Amino acid sequence: MPKPLGTLEGLLGYTFRDIKLLERAITHRSWAYENVPGETDSVLRELENESFEFVGDSVLGLVIADELFRRHPLGSEGDLTLMKHHLVSTGTLARAAEKMGIGDFVRVGKGEEKTGGRKKQALLANTLEAVIAAVFFDGGYVAARSVVTGIFADEIREVTPRSSLDYKTMLQELLQAKKLAAPVYRVVKTEGKPHDRTFSVEATWTDGTALGTGNSIKAAEMMAASRALQSLGKS
Repeated sequence: MPKPLGTLEGLLGYTFRDIKLLERAITHRSWAYENVPGETDSVLRELENESFEFVGDSVLGLVIADELFRRHPLGSEGDLTLMKHHLVSTGTLARAAEKMGIGDFVRVGKGEEKTGGRKKQALLANTLEAVIAAVFFDGGYVAARSVVTGIFADEIREVTPRSSLDYKTMLQELLQAKKLAAPVYRVVKTEGKPHDRTFSVEATWTDGTALGTGNSIKAAEMMAASRALQSLGKS
């Protein structure tokens, strides 16, 4: 049973004039299709949050771009873009949603519930975007900006161009845009003593491979992804 919406308003620091906007924002399509049988697709779409996600994504992007420019007025376009990309990524959104406990408020269908829907990163990120849209529809840009900067206060304060370099995510998104499968990472060599090891990892995708090395598997994977992006002309 989802938690009451008043609790979510408290976490957001915003009280809705039209609570039905927030109710729609936390309603996954699986709930709508299971609980309102026999309705047309157009009616069901008015009950679930997918179209809110679309608007929330744009509002979030504008708020983050605005805030980054205010904090880094002399930052290059490349650095600002890199930081924005990191802050609006699915991973960052999902972590923020988890911290707030958004999953406890989402209305999902029984099937989605059984597969752990409340904990899925994509569902959490999408729901948070929908909630941001609901605030925007209810109170306008100023209210949405206040909510977004509150939710992402720590991330906005700590983000730097260097901390935003997530080559693995960048590679996966690039391949997705080309309608190719996600890359596969494989440790191909381990050298050195237990306290001073070097790992070699191979990244493989549909039409290429790249090799990376590092003192941890994660570092080696990141180098492999960086070299893959270079070979694809994107880094």
